[in-house]
Amino acid sequence: MHQSSQVDTFCRFIRVSRETITSLKKYEEMLKKFNKNLNLVGESTINQIWHRHFLDSAQVIDFITKNDKNLIDLGSGAGFPGLVLAILSKDRQIPMKITLIEKSALKASFLNEVINNLELNVEVQHLNILDQPNKLKSDLLTARAFKPLKIILQFIDKKAEDWRKIFLFLGKTGRNELLQASKNWDIKYKQRMSITSSDSIVIEINKLKKK
Repeated sequence: MHQSSQVDTFCRFIRVSRETITSLKKYEEMLKKFNKNLNLVGESTINQIWHRHFLDSAQVIDFITKNDKNLIDLGSGAGFPGLVLAILSKDRQIPMKITLIEKSALKASFLNEVINNLELNVEVQHLNILDQPNKLKSDLLTARAFKPLKIILQFIDKKAEDWRKIFLFLGKTGRNELLQASKNWDIKYKQRMSITSSDSIVIEINKLKKK
């Protein structure tokens, strides 16, 4: 899929300004420029960034409101979904503080470069979130291609407080992981099929309690 048709597809699903499209194009350029050295995205997806990464990340923006004051993205990597959501939040004038947590120093540096380039209200914390001794407090938590669901739920139970919604992007094994997790956890959640892949789901967790 050529870039122009990818952009058109993105805009069919996500309504954004021309200025925001320009920001996303700058982000795409930086991803391609640094990818060989930093392994930000898989080589097989490098020419499908708008569909496989931008649109995939953006699909939860409609479930974020101006009442949401902060968001923490666990294991941001190349910035998905946190950085994409920061760009779209700016477009929609949602005054939300976004924090990206990334354990790789090189990837954290890349994220800061994009943030500075696009003038975003985003903080990058360079640390291994699983070793973080302090509790996390945030309205929203997100994770995409981070850790297996089992590990994420254990982490949230021990380390996250005062959250309202958690958005998790789950791949081909997601439904099975969810089934297994429900044996040990009472999870109140909404499940949506990913708009970019019928094999994937996005879940919005509203309550989590160990059985």
